[in-house]
Amino acid sequence: MKETAKIKSLKLSTFQLIVVLYFIGALLSTGLLLLPIAHKPGVELAFIDALFVAVSALSVTGLSPVGTVETFSTVGYFFILFILQVGGIGIMTLSSIIWLLVGKRIGMRERQLIMADQNRTDLSGLVKLMREIFLLILSIEAIGALILGTYFLQYYPTASEAFLHGIFASISATTNGGFDITGQSLIVYQDDYFVQFINMVLIVLGAIGFPVLVEVKDYLTYRGTHKFRFSLFTKLTTTVYAALAIFGAIGIYLLDRYHFFADKSWHESLFYATFQSIAARSAGLTTLDLNEFSTATLLFISTLMFIGASPSSVGGGLRTTTFAIAMLSVYFFARGKNTIKIFNREVHPIDIQRSFVVITTGFFIWGGSIILLSFLEPSLPIVKVVFEVSSAFGTTGSSLGITADLGTPAKLLLISLMFIGRIGLFSLLFVIRGREIKESYHYPKERILIG
Repeated sequence: MKETAKIKSLKLSTFQLIVVLYFIGALLSTGLLLLPIAHKPGVELAFIDALFVAVSALSVTGLSPVGTVETFSTVGYFFILFILQVGGIGIMTLSSIIWLLVGKRIGMRERQLIMADQNRTDLSGLVKLMREIFLLILSIEAIGALILGTYFLQYYPTASEAFLHGIFASISATTNGGFDITGQSLIVYQDDYFVQFINMVLIVLGAIGFPVLVEVKDYLTYRGTHKFRFSLFTKLTTTVYAALAIFGAIGIYLLDRYHFFADKSWHESLFYATFQSIAARSAGLTTLDLNEFSTATLLFISTLMFIGASPSSVGGGLRTTTFAIAMLSVYFFARGKNTIKIFNREVHPIDIQRSFVVITTGFFIWGGSIILLSFLEPSLPIVKVVFEVSSAFGTTGSSLGITADLGTPAKLLLISLMFIGRIGLFSLLFVIRGREIKESYHYPKERILIG
């Protein structure tokens, strides 16, 4: 029986096996959250809601049909944190660390799985990369927990409660999980700019991309000993991430300048707009009731969530580099050029092609989900439907408060979107595509009218 299962597993492609592993991870996480010890006394959690929370945590989204504080015990909090860690760092990253600890040799199959899980393009240096990612994320979370836990001593009556909130907030922000144990996200700290600033730093470090963190670490380590060159990926993704954060903050402020921000001081406006712009990358945390924003602002934030975070990070969505390559393609084409040259490098044609394939697939999934959710929940305003779908697709977790009232079919739709957001559109396409087939012949080429 075991041999048969092993033979069958070998027939799966690397990307298909990754999907199976995350599916198994979702079921195991659901089982954890269904344990009575994970709930507050007298609370019963339906299977569909446990599955929803499990997938939301595994995909580091943050959407939930139940209140975290009202439903889960302290043990349940730590179960959620564990699932967030698995989802944020990646199943194969944690698996590789465990294999290293027990002395297991990491073979070619395992390396291929790690490469697929982390959206890498080559097999070289993967084990070293996984170790560095694991240590970097843990270090960031530990420092964040120490800073926030110590600071929260002024908010909570006991040190244990303060550090529980500090640990949970640090891991939730770094993994861009979006879960909270305040019951109000970060609204309770809406006047505390220090807490907001630390959370924004943690969100950025989680969403900007693991390769960027590793390269920055290498730069700081080897600076002065030899010349260090940042990769095109790091230069492009940090530039685009910063541009989207600034553009997002300005856009949010201008769209609600005469509405939400009308009676706010300059520093309140700055922090409200900046925090929501950064959180829209993938974090899901908020310092205000999003229903206070105008329809235009909510649709603008939906667009930011649809774009999402950087590749090989804790975030989902189209990803920043995909969006950047598409925009650069339009820009250079308008200037009469057929290639993209940036930072003294030329983008590979296959990456341009893949970007447009991912964007097209993303639009079909996103648009189709909006139509389907509108059909399943006809009483919902369209802006709330767009916002909820964008949040699930981008694994953001922001909500306008409709998640708990959704029916089972609508919840299953959002679960599917969060799952797709975690494995990534590129991986999803490879699951469907299968193995690459080399074409043995070509037909004569002919031009087609475009536009």
